[in-house]
Amino acid sequence: MIAPIENLRVGDRFVVRPGDRIPADGIIVEGSSGVDNSFITGESLPVDLSIGDQVTSGAINLTSRLVIEAERVGRDSELSRITQMVMTAQSEKAPVQRLVDRISAVFVPIVVAAAIATFFTWYGFGLGTLQDAVTAAVSLLVIACPCALGLATPVALLVASGEGARSGIVLRKVRSIEIASKINTVIFDKTGTLTTGKMQVQAVTFNPASRLANEISYSIAHSLSRESNHPISRAIARHSLKAMSGASSGSSLVSLTLKDISETPGSGIAARTTVEGSDLPVILGSPNAITRATFSLPQVIKDAVLAAQSHGNSVSLLAVDGEAIAAFEVGDTLRSDASTVIAELTKGGIESWLISGDGSAAVNEIGQEIGIPADHRMAEATPDAKIAKTRELQAAGKKVLMIGDGVNDAAALAQADLSMAMGTGTDTAIASADITVMRPELRGVIDSLKLSRKTLSTIRGNLLWAFLYNTIGIPVAALGLLNPMIAGGAMALSSLFVVLNSLRLKNALR
Repeated sequence: MIAPIENLRVGDRFVVRPGDRIPADGIIVEGSSGVDNSFITGESLPVDLSIGDQVTSGAINLTSRLVIEAERVGRDSELSRITQMVMTAQSEKAPVQRLVDRISAVFVPIVVAAAIATFFTWYGFGLGTLQDAVTAAVSLLVIACPCALGLATPVALLVASGEGARSGIVLRKVRSIEIASKINTVIFDKTGTLTTGKMQVQAVTFNPASRLANEISYSIAHSLSRESNHPISRAIARHSLKAMSGASSGSSLVSLTLKDISETPGSGIAARTTVEGSDLPVILGSPNAITRATFSLPQVIKDAVLAAQSHGNSVSLLAVDGEAIAAFEVGDTLRSDASTVIAELTKGGIESWLISGDGSAAVNEIGQEIGIPADHRMAEATPDAKIAKTRELQAAGKKVLMIGDGVNDAAALAQADLSMAMGTGTDTAIASADITVMRPELRGVIDSLKLSRKTLSTIRGNLLWAFLYNTIGIPVAALGLLNPMIAGGAMALSSLFVVLNSLRLKNALR
C-alpha cells in the first residue's frame, strides 16, 4: 500500500527501495544495504546496515530493498531536531555581536553629529561653497554607513553554522565560538562518548562438551533475549540473529516458543521451552545467577567469564537444563579514532580527562588504550563527582570542555565552560550542550574546536577591517577629498569584503 509520509506513525513498517530517501527514523527489520548518511554526519562513504541497525530520516538507501519499522516520525525525527537546533543557533546573538550592536547604536549619532560639524566647518569658516559643504557632509554620511560593522559578526556566524551542519556539527549556542578558543582541558565521559554507546557481543564461547549444536544455542539465546529490553539482552538478540543469518552451514534461526517466562532484574531471564523434543528449563543471565541454577561451571566457561571481566565487559551465560552451554561477552565498542583525537588534543596543549560512572577495570583499560594518563582517570563517578571535578579544574584556572551523552552528564555539561554532546546521546544531555556532534566519529570534537576558532578569527578580522575603514574613510570624507558617488562605492566594497571574508569559512574544515 502506498501512503503519504504524513500518515506514517510510530510502529508502522515501510519499504525503502534503492535510491529512495528514508522518511522516518527507525530500525531495519528486513534486508541489508549501503546507506548514505552524509547529510547528517558529513561522511561521504556509505555505511553498511542490516537487520537490527538504526536508520535516520533523510538518509539515502543505496543498494538494496529495506523494510524499516518507524520509531520517530515528523517533528520528532532526528532531521527535524537538527533543523530546529540550527535555526535556533542562527537566530542567537554572540556576546561580541551584542557589543557591536551597542557600538553601532552610539556610532550612528556620532556620525550624524560629525556630518553636521563638517557642514558648518566648511560653510561657516568659508572653506568652500555651500555645494562643497553639502558634498563633504553627505560623503561623510555615506562612507560611514555601518553596514560592514553590522555584517561583520552575523554573516560569519551564518556561514559557520551552515558549514558545521553540513559536517555533522551543530552549534546550538553561538557563545561557544568565543569560548572554544580558550579551552585547555577536555573531560570525556566513556560510554557513548569515547565509545559508540551501543552494546555489542564481543565474543561467544560455547561449551564443547554440550550435546547441543551451536545453532540451537543461538536459537535459545535469541528467543530468551528478545523477551527483555535490557541493553545486553538486545545486543545478544541482534548478534544471534546476524550470526545465524550469515551462517555458512545454511542453518537458520529457529524461533522457539517459551513458557513460564520470568525476568529478575540484575540476574537474567528464565523460561521453559522444547529442545530436541524435551521440555527443559533455560536461563540467560549473569554468572552468579547461572551458578545458582547449575551445579558448577565448565572451565571453558569460567575462563570466558574471567576474560570478559578483565576487559571491563559484561558477560551473560546461557544454561539449558542445569548445564552452562555458552558465554556471551558484551561490551561497548571504542570509537576508532579515539586515540588519534586524544593525541591531537595533547599536541595542541589541551589535557584530557576520562571521568565515567563505569567500573575501574573498564575505565583503566579504555584510558590506557587511548593514552589518557592514570592520574587523569576517574571511575565510578556519580553526577555530583563529575560536577565537583569540573569545578575543581575551573578553580585551578582551567577552561573546561565537557563531552558527554547521558542524563548523568547533563549537570556537568551545564557546569563546564563549554559543553558538547554526541548526537546519539539522550535529549537531556543534548539540551544541556552548547555543541552537538552528529557524526559517529570523535573527530567531530577536533573539528568543532577548529571551526569555532576560525569563526572567531574571521569575526575579529571583519571587525578590524570595519573599524580601519571608518577610521580612514571618515577623515578623508570630512576633508572633502571624496564625492558621494565614490563614498557610496567604497561603502559597498567594504561590505562586500566582509561577506567574502566570511565565506572563506566554507572551507574551514576541508
